[in-house]
Amino acid sequence: MPLRTPGHKALRQGRLSLAHHGYLTTTVVHDRTPLFAGFDVACAACRVLGSPRAWRDARPLAWVLMPDHLHCLVQLGDSPLSSVMQSVHSLTARAINASRCASGQVWQGAFHDRALRADDDLLEAARYLLANPLRAGLVVRVGDYPFWDAVWAGNSQDPTDLLL
Repeated sequence: MPLRTPGHKALRQGRLSLAHHGYLTTTVVHDRTPLFAGFDVACAACRVLGSPRAWRDARPLAWVLMPDHLHCLVQLGDSPLSSVMQSVHSLTARAINASRCASGQVWQGAFHDRALRADDDLLEAARYLLANPLRAGLVVRVGDYPFWDAVWAGNSQDPTDLLL
């Protein structure tokens, strides 16, 4: 009898979402379509990701929008992680679909998450996250990639500052 892979709801069963803890998340575009290779679509998503409304009561510490997925470092408030990610999915999907005059599913239903332990270094996690475009070969210098944000960046606009 072949093994069956559980659906995304079954994968979430038994997971806890701890208030005020940090989480690294990855969420993927439906069918891994590289929607964010298009500048206007990526900008539409970034405008939403930069809005506190998208994150409910969570605090986005860092995020990077890759061509077909999104990496986030988020510190929860009282809302569970699944509610925060549902809000991010919903609001970005509306903006993305409006920007490309389309409708339909944008994100896969599930997302991957990893809770950070108390001894995990949030800044180190942000550095790793923001280096994704470099590791993926999208840019030669991290600072050349336009679709990111981090609370530590201040006025710099160059994620290289975080990587020192």
